[in-house]
Amino acid sequence: MTVKQIETLEDYYSYVEEVGSLRTINHAVHWSDATLQMLGVNLGPRAKRALKKALPDSLSYQLGRVFWLAYFRDLNMPAREFATRVARRSKASSDPDFALYPIKGVFGGLKALVKDDDLIEQIRDDLSPELSKYWEEA
Repeated sequence: MTVKQIETLEDYYSYVEEVGSLRTINHAVHWSDATLQMLGVNLGPRAKRALKKALPDSLSYQLGRVFWLAYFRDLNMPAREFATRVARRSKASSDPDFALYPIKGVFGGLKALVKDDDLIEQIRDDLSPELSKYWEEA
């Protein structure tokens, strides 16, 4: 499946499964949820709000699901730290090196669902430099 063919949530999860080297759609759902939760913590309020509006409800919910009382965005978060946090939330207890595959699948799937170049650039610019690179490559 190519990125251009993503029109539905089923297409999105199939793409995440394929690109993320995952075994099942259920795994794709867990990795997507974990990635969206950590992405929500790492986006500024404007970008997060705009992305939530552009996504289907179930994905939008995951983007806003994590809440920390003392919340400070890490504007220089290394990709490995992001991957470590996603891996912990994925219910797979996987290592951060593997986590980069499903993360790229989720990022690519999100970009295909959003189909708004301005929003895609806004998200890229809002992420830390290392995460921006992964977003751009996805």
